[in-house]
Amino acid sequence: MNKIEKLEKVRVIGFDADDTLWVNETYFREAEEKFASLLSDYEVHERVGRELFRVEIDNLGRYGYGVKGFVLSMIECALDLSNHQVPQKVISEIMDMGKEMLEHPIELLPHVEEVMAKLQQRYRLIVVTKGDLLDQERKLQRSGIAHYFHHVEILHDKQEENYRKLLHQQDIAPQEFLMVGNSLKSDVLPVVGIGAQAVHIPYHTTWAHEEPDPHAHDSTSYLSLASIAELPGHVLRPN
Repeated sequence: MNKIEKLEKVRVIGFDADDTLWVNETYFREAEEKFASLLSDYEVHERVGRELFRVEIDNLGRYGYGVKGFVLSMIECALDLSNHQVPQKVISEIMDMGKEMLEHPIELLPHVEEVMAKLQQRYRLIVVTKGDLLDQERKLQRSGIAHYFHHVEILHDKQEENYRKLLHQQDIAPQEFLMVGNSLKSDVLPVVGIGAQAVHIPYHTTWAHEEPDPHAHDSTSYLSLASIAELPGHVLRPN
């Protein structure tokens, strides 16, 4: 059975949020650059970036994904690299960076709203994202597209078991589910692994933690598109 034949069985389409529906990673990268500049008295730019990434990964189990955990990791990293000598002013600036990220206007990616309007006529649409509950709910409400979705699921992680549990709770058979997202590691491979369908729409910037082993998966098991604008052409076919 080819990819198109499998898509004909789909009844529910799930969408990742960050960097699939709206811009997200760009703001993290900008904050990382500012953070490196703030710590320039203590360490070179490249080392600051490496250490921040190490601290973030170490803290994922404690704080999860999202801006709040990112800010706490920046503060911890600043204290470590400065041997706890970093000025209070720098800590304050880091906290202000986090507040700015949380309050940043939502920037929908091109064609998102028009695609949602087309797809909701035939499919049940849901959001399947991970991160801080309050932050993700707030972003969805500010996005102006919340009304297109029948359900919103904010997960602490996106592993096969998380998707199995979601489909069971929502009474969705795997063959009836299509997941659309920018991350192969989180949005595509776990979904394919449980027998559902997936569409990969790359974003120009991807967090290193979301990069899968390029040799550890079969690229023929999912559909890759250059833009979300192409999605209706693959799933909206005459009955």
